[in-house]
Amino acid sequence: MKSKNNWGVEHAVFAGATLATVVGAVTGRERWQQVAKPLIAPALAARVLRRRADTDPADVALLLAGLTAATVGDVFMIDPDDDARLVRGASSFAAMQVGYSALLFRRGARPTAPALLPRFAGWAGAAALLRGRAKEVAVPLTAYGSLLGTTSTLSADPSLAPGADVVANVAVPGTDRRSWLGAGGMLFTASDGLIVVRRLFIRGERGRAVAEGVILASYAAAQLLLVEGMLVLGRRRVTGRA
Repeated sequence: MKSKNNWGVEHAVFAGATLATVVGAVTGRERWQQVAKPLIAPALAARVLRRRADTDPADVALLLAGLTAATVGDVFMIDPDDDARLVRGASSFAAMQVGYSALLFRRGARPTAPALLPRFAGWAGAAALLRGRAKEVAVPLTAYGSLLGTTSTLSADPSLAPGADVVANVAVPGTDRRSWLGAGGMLFTASDGLIVVRRLFIRGERGRAVAEGVILASYAAAQLLLVEGMLVLGRRRVTGRA
């Protein structure tokens, strides 16, 4: 029987779209991003659709809704230096984070103090920086950050991956894809945190381009880790290591 964890054509599309998007950002080829970036989340949505027979229907709906919102957000944020588009993109990703958090919560994820405290401190620090240096985007980005922090905190719950090795109260990514969730949440947080750093502190054109490439690469990796992990969480029967 073919393993449910095999990599498929949709993963090749995802990898190609991610590579083109990152290279486009670093080299200033916006057209590459316009073509490739809107394919990242739909490639993962195709993965969800392929696994829908094995996955709880409510989880399928939440994942597809989240990835649809992410696609809209990706389109808005092709130009990361347009504050109006940045705010619209953050609003779209906020909807995605709500869907991801709902799925994690219904699958038993709960906040733990070791996960919550550093994320709250990071959120508060970013909020203070935005209020002081970028008031025009401070409110929507701070609101979005609270939703991102919720997803990241829930994804770090080590009980989601029973049997996985745990370091610093976070599951170590292994063969069980549920153990990828904590790393996915941390990468998403780091990626969006770098958006704030880029917006406030990086001024040189080359530095901003490289930072955008890192943001996009870490964002795509986070999406892959989270979606693959949540698909296994939502599997109708999970026995042994998934």
